[in-house]
Amino acid sequence: MTEMIRVATISDAEAVAALTRAAYAKWVPVIGREPLPMKADHAAFIRDHRVDLLFAGSDLVALLETIQHENDILIENVAVDPRFQKRGYGRKMLAYAEQLAAQAGVGIVRLYTNSLFEENLRLYASLGYEIEREEARNGGVAIYLFKRLP
Repeated sequence: MTEMIRVATISDAEAVAALTRAAYAKWVPVIGREPLPMKADHAAFIRDHRVDLLFAGSDLVALLETIQHENDILIENVAVDPRFQKRGYGRKMLAYAEQLAAQAGVGIVRLYTNSLFEENLRLYASLGYEIEREEARNGGVAIYLFKRLP
């Protein structure tokens, strides 16, 4: 199956919101509320920042929302459609964020996640992300991570 990544346009906002809601739904019982990405204004994010969409054939399987800063790229959201999880698409999108950082001439990728999302924390650690700080946020604890690129 052919894979392709393209930048989202405003016409993709509904699909971005739907994929994000589906991907994060499993965390609602873990934290007792909807994670922030489920409530985000994805149309505004597409307009103001960058959203990349990964397709396998005609299926939207994953997405990456990033904000470029002067010295880093922040991953605001990385999500994989539950029907396509455990196939390496999340890793592929994280690697793509590193490519974007390299192209932008910045040497750091940052992201954050809920402290209760242990599966995500294990993945990020396995990919070389280090904990930068922890912060009380929205009734939980956000773990901020970074990866310095070679």
